[in-house]
Amino acid sequence: MFELPAVYHRPTDNFAYPIDQHTLHIRLKTKKNDVTSVALLHGDQYEWSENHWVYHQDTMSKNGSDYFFDYWLISVTPPFKRLRYGFILYKDNEQMVYTEKGFFQDPPQDPGYYFCFPYLHATEVFRSPDWVKNTIWYQIFPERFANGDDSINPEKTLAWDSEPPSPTNFFGGDFQGIMDHLDYLVELGITGIYFTPIFKAYSNHKYDTMDYFEIDPQFGDKATFKKLVDQCHENGIKVMLDAVFNHSGLHFAPFKDVLRKGKASEYADWFYATEFPLQGGDRPNYSTFGFVETMPKLNTQNPKVKSYLLEVGRYWVKEFNIDGWRLDVANEIDHQFWRDFRTAVKEIKPDIYILGEVWHDAMPWLRGDQFDAVMNYPFSTNVINFFGKGYMNSKQFIENMTHVIQQYPLTVNGTNFNLVGSHDTPRIINQCNHHKEKVKLIYTFMLTFIGTPCIYYGDELGLTGEMDPDCRKCMPWNHTKEQLELMSYFKKLIEIRKKEPLLANDGTFMFLESTEENPCVAFTKFNTEKRALVILNPSDQKTKYSLPYPLKSRKIVNMLNEKEYALEAEQLCIMLKPYDAAILVFPN
Repeated sequence: MFELPAVYHRPTDNFAYPIDQHTLHIRLKTKKNDVTSVALLHGDQYEWSENHWVYHQDTMSKNGSDYFFDYWLISVTPPFKRLRYGFILYKDNEQMVYTEKGFFQDPPQDPGYYFCFPYLHATEVFRSPDWVKNTIWYQIFPERFANGDDSINPEKTLAWDSEPPSPTNFFGGDFQGIMDHLDYLVELGITGIYFTPIFKAYSNHKYDTMDYFEIDPQFGDKATFKKLVDQCHENGIKVMLDAVFNHSGLHFAPFKDVLRKGKASEYADWFYATEFPLQGGDRPNYSTFGFVETMPKLNTQNPKVKSYLLEVGRYWVKEFNIDGWRLDVANEIDHQFWRDFRTAVKEIKPDIYILGEVWHDAMPWLRGDQFDAVMNYPFSTNVINFFGKGYMNSKQFIENMTHVIQQYPLTVNGTNFNLVGSHDTPRIINQCNHHKEKVKLIYTFMLTFIGTPCIYYGDELGLTGEMDPDCRKCMPWNHTKEQLELMSYFKKLIEIRKKEPLLANDGTFMFLESTEENPCVAFTKFNTEKRALVILNPSDQKTKYSLPYPLKSRKIVNMLNEKEYALEAEQLCIMLKPYDAAILVFPN
C-alpha cells in the first residue's frame, strides 16, 4: 500500500517552475523509501487523437531525500508551452495515478483531472544576474575594517583595536582604509564586497539612518565613495550596499518632525504610531525594529514614503554604479513595495543583484518579481551545527541540507547567499570552539557547494568574537604566522573554485549516501564530461572513504593538494586525516 497522505505536489513555486523559456522543472514529494519509481504523465490538453487525449510518459529521477520525504524531479519541454500532467507512482507490483483531482488506479482520460501549468511565459522565468554565481563575497563592516584618513575620525575615536568593541565606541574605519587594502582582497581572490550601511547615521553600525542620500562623514564623502567603487570595478570586484528601508533612525528628519509636532506633522503617517505624542522606552507607542526606540518602522505603503525610498534605490545605482542591494529586515516590508523596488532599480541596471535578509523559508519573495536571492541562514544553521558543534551525524546533516535545497527552485539555489557568520552572529571560530581545522572544513564545504559564498571580514584570519558587538572587532593588520596559514588555505579554496566551474554552480549536484559507520559527508557535481567529488571528514579520527565509481584507467586529481592518481584498480579509497577534506576531479 502507498502512503498516499505523504504524496504532495502543487503546480507552482518550487514544485513547478520554468528554468528557461522552453523548459519546466516538475517536482514531486513522497514518503521516504515508500515509492520505488515515479513517471510523469503529461500532454497538451487540446491535443486529441481518435477521441482520446494524447499524453506521454517519462521517468522522473529521485534527486534527494530528507528525514521524511523523497523528492523526484524531471525536466519537460511542452511543445505548445502549456501542460497538463500527473504522476504514476510505482511500488512492487502496484501503481497509483496522482492528479489534481486525487488518486486513481488508471490514468483518467479527461485532461481536466490533471495538474495545469497554463502557459510558459518568458517573462516569468526566474532570472538572476549570471555574474553572481561566480562571485566570492566579502562582508565589510566599514567602521572596523581600516582607518585610512584620521582627519575625518568621529569625536572620541579610539586607537585601532585598543579596546573591545561596544555599541557606542568608534575606531575610525573609512573608505580610504578600504582602498588602502584593496590589494589584500584581490590577492585573497574576492570578487564582491557587501558593505553594511554607509549612509549618515548616529551609531557605529549605521542601521539607524539619518539621511539616505548622504554618506556618513566618518567614512568619507561621495567623491571618495565613487573612487572606491571605481577602484573595486577596476579590480574585478562588485559592490553591494545595505538598504535599511524597514526602519529609519531616531534622527531621521521626518521622524524628528513627528516627535516635535505629533499628529500635526506632515510626516505623521510615515510611521506607525498608536497614539500621540510619541513615547519611546521598553515598549514604544510606535512600531519599531524589534522594540528598539531609536529605529522607528517606516510605513512603506504610504505613497510618499514609497516614492522617497524608491528614489534612494535608484540614486545609488544611477550615480555610483553599485552592483547590488542587500535589503535589511526584508520580510517585514510589504511585497508590493519590493515588486516596485525591483522594477525601479532593474530599469537602470538590469543585472543588479537584489538580496533579501530573510531568515526563514523565503519562497514568497523568490517568484521572480521581488528578490534574486536571500541570505541563506538555514544553510548557516545546519553547517555550524554539524561541522562546528557536532549536534548531528552525517546522515542527519545530508537530510537537513537536502531539505534546504528542496525549499527553492534549482534556479534560485545558484544565487542564494551562503554565509556562516555576519555582524549579527558570533564569529565562526567561536562557533567551532576555537578549532581552526573545523573552520577550514566549513569553508571547504561552503566554497564548493551550490550558491554564492560570503566570507565575513577577518574569518580568513581566525578573528574571534561572540554575539554582537563582540563580532564587530577591528580587522587585524599585523598578521601572525598562524593567521597567514589560515588565510593561505582560504586563498587556495577560492583559487580552486575559480579554476573548476563544477565547484561553483555548474553541473548537477547530488549528495552521496551516508552510512552510520562512516562519518564523512560527500557530494558530487557532474556534467557529461567530468565529475567533481568533495569528501569531508568532520571527525577526530582518521577515516577511509571508498569512491563509489568505476575508476580504472582514469586520471584523478585532488585539487587541494594537487596529488594525482592513475588507477589500475576499479576502486579508489581515500584516507582522510581528522577534519580533513579531498576535492577530486576526474573524467565522467
